[in-house]
Amino acid sequence: MKIFEPLYDRVMIWSRHRHAPRYLAALSFAESSFFPIPPDVMLAPMAAARPREGLRLATLTTVFSVLGGLLGYVIGMLAYELVSPWVIEAGYGESLDLAQEWFAVWGVWVVLIAGFSPIPYKLFTITAGALAMPLLPFVIASLVGRGARFFAVGLLMAWLGPHADRHLRPYMERLGWLSVVLLVAIMAFLTLVD
Repeated sequence: MKIFEPLYDRVMIWSRHRHAPRYLAALSFAESSFFPIPPDVMLAPMAAARPREGLRLATLTTVFSVLGGLLGYVIGMLAYELVSPWVIEAGYGESLDLAQEWFAVWGVWVVLIAGFSPIPYKLFTITAGALAMPLLPFVIASLVGRGARFFAVGLLMAWLGPHADRHLRPYMERLGWLSVVLLVAIMAFLTLVD
């Protein structure tokens, strides 16, 4: 049963759509506050399909991700008690606890690190609001952490260009399952360390 190749093909079609940058902005915003799919899945093929726009697409993704993070911050600040049961019910309870522990240990630095963490970024934005983290350091750390991630993805794929598809497509199923296994292994490791 192939899952990742058809999904990859669909994303490649979407990445070439004339409204794709709008979809990327919406996905970037939503992922930082409530949506489960990271924007990398659109950013990477879009930057590969439009190499001259890689820098602009990475900027767009970063800006809307930080704006979405601000919504997550407000959700945490105003409605943490209301949304935390939903977060736990969605299977992110342990990750939410881990995010809170990381905040207690590293403070604002955890937001910067969260840009590369396997733990969904939205858990950090909501937790930052719930803990009343100072807003300016939150925004700066979000810009740096998320920006580093999205510029790395966007510029690498722009550099590889449209030919990246030809090299990636044959391995997409294996890469997809490898990503799932790595994510599960990292989460298991973090749970054991905890």
